[in-house]
Amino acid sequence: MKHHLRKRNFWIVVLIDILLLVAAHLAAYYVRFEGYLEPIRLANIRAVLPLLVPMKIVVFYFFGLYRGMWRYTSLTDLINILKACLTVTLIAIGTLVMLYRFENFSRSVFLIDGLLTFLFIAGSRVGLRLFYVGAIELPFLSKSGPAESSRKKLLIVGAGDAAEKIIREVSDNHALPYRVIGLLDDHPSKIGQRIHGVQVLGPIGDLHELVANNRPDEILIAIPSASRDQMGRIVELCRTSGVTFKTLPGLGELIDDRVSIKAIRDVSYKDLLGRPAVRLEIDKIEEIISGRCVLVTGAGGSIGSELCRQILRFNPSNLILCEASEQNLYQIEMEIKHECDFNDYVTVLGRIQDRDLLDRIFSRYKPEVVFHAAAYKHVPMVEENPWEAVFNNILATRLLLETSVKHEVSRFILVSTDKAVRPTNVMGASKRMTEKIMQGYYASDMMGKTRMMAVRFGNVLGSSGSVIPLFRRQIELGGPVTVTDPEMTRYFMSIEEAAQLIMQAAAMGEGGEIFLLEMGTPVRIGQMARDLIRLCGKEPDTEIEIKYIGLRPGEKLYEELITEGEGIVPTGHEKIMVLKGEGEKLADLEDALTRLEERAIAHDGPGIKVILKELVPEFSPKDTKAIL
Repeated sequence: MKHHLRKRNFWIVVLIDILLLVAAHLAAYYVRFEGYLEPIRLANIRAVLPLLVPMKIVVFYFFGLYRGMWRYTSLTDLINILKACLTVTLIAIGTLVMLYRFENFSRSVFLIDGLLTFLFIAGSRVGLRLFYVGAIELPFLSKSGPAESSRKKLLIVGAGDAAEKIIREVSDNHALPYRVIGLLDDHPSKIGQRIHGVQVLGPIGDLHELVANNRPDEILIAIPSASRDQMGRIVELCRTSGVTFKTLPGLGELIDDRVSIKAIRDVSYKDLLGRPAVRLEIDKIEEIISGRCVLVTGAGGSIGSELCRQILRFNPSNLILCEASEQNLYQIEMEIKHECDFNDYVTVLGRIQDRDLLDRIFSRYKPEVVFHAAAYKHVPMVEENPWEAVFNNILATRLLLETSVKHEVSRFILVSTDKAVRPTNVMGASKRMTEKIMQGYYASDMMGKTRMMAVRFGNVLGSSGSVIPLFRRQIELGGPVTVTDPEMTRYFMSIEEAAQLIMQAAAMGEGGEIFLLEMGTPVRIGQMARDLIRLCGKEPDTEIEIKYIGLRPGEKLYEELITEGEGIVPTGHEKIMVLKGEGEKLADLEDALTRLEERAIAHDGPGIKVILKELVPEFSPKDTKAIL
């Protein structure tokens, strides 16, 4: 109460309400007695007003009418005003019955007074709301923000919940440089209807005609749940309309399901993938993360950093960011601190091959969940420097597993790759070895209290080493865009989807599993290049050349998610499958791992491949030479 009493606006609102309440009571008498008031009626007014008005103000305060902001008046506020007016009318009538038995008082006056009180009070709130959304202009009042003529005319594709939120935000916030002029939607029942006064002008297929008639400055695609085919069709219509177009993020990117105009961004290739949002079992994920210390290796990388963002949704007690790259670690630290407003984190700049460093981290912070995303993943580079795959991928994973078991970590989640299936390159073979080591702990019954599992999936759009940034840069330079082979295909998913499914699999694991993420339909890299060229406003083959350069060291035309003979078992989640094999015991791998380490120390590329072939029989290395 004291907080409200110190506010100037509170007293301004109360004073306005007092004037309106007096006016409502006087108007009730004038309506009831058709403008003629006898002396007894004037006496009644003088007797009742000093009691009625303060009583109404007290009741209004009790119903919270002075705690909101007029500019954001909603249906809930109007309902509260109605409840307050009904209550105060009943109190007034009851009081007059007790004090005067209603002698010489007109009962209908107080019913009219209650109705007028609602109309006057609600009207004042709604009027100010209309003023702030621009429906009413007052010459003596002005609102900050761009002039109406300088606002961008925005045409929205989609007339669903996302469009409604955008229209409401634009209407409420006059600092935004937009004015929504119309909506497009293919649903026949919506055409001609209005959302907050904005009309659905026609179907999406009429976009070119509607652009010509309404001349928007920008088009916004507001269909976060659009399928791949829907998005491809809409993007092509927008591209050929000649108007700048942007989109709202997909549902997978909207971590808190909050649609906002601040989230508007350029259309990217992941929008054309059209992958549906991930269904997360929130309670299961909270059970393993909430209130626990979580460690993420490779925390500054593409997958690791997104894992950090998603983990923060589930309120860990502490987050340990382990990263070998100073710049990457700094970037994710600044994001977590300033954008996510999370301060219970620790940054560790170092390599996970450092046994003493790992022991110190685990002894001091006692992480309960470990997400191991650190790895060298660039196929041609690792092919030319195979010893680094041994040090950073294989031996580091073994050491991290050993340390996790020693310190009784609750869960260990290894981030793997589809390149581990029938690998033709050192990177894939090294990741398959990390899976085998993990399964070796399980087969040897050496896991202790640690549940360990791997998650295998395909390419992630926008990750380090992804082809998308390379294609974009080549397009900016005018081409050519270099594609390895016309028949090359890859599985793709967004970073957000990958991180969410990794956490979902982590919550499902019992120990020793290799989880497979549903990757959808493989994408031809040549078609991806063409789509990206069109997204950049160019035409493939005519404006931007596509050049086929052949496979790079260690690459293969097609990626697979399982090896023949591996048994897939469905899980309770539609996007996750599981492989659960016995695997070799860790003791059976030790001798070969020791020899592999010796060859790596000697920088013996051919020797490393020979031993990897021994450890991973399905490995079929290409004839590529190391740089040393």
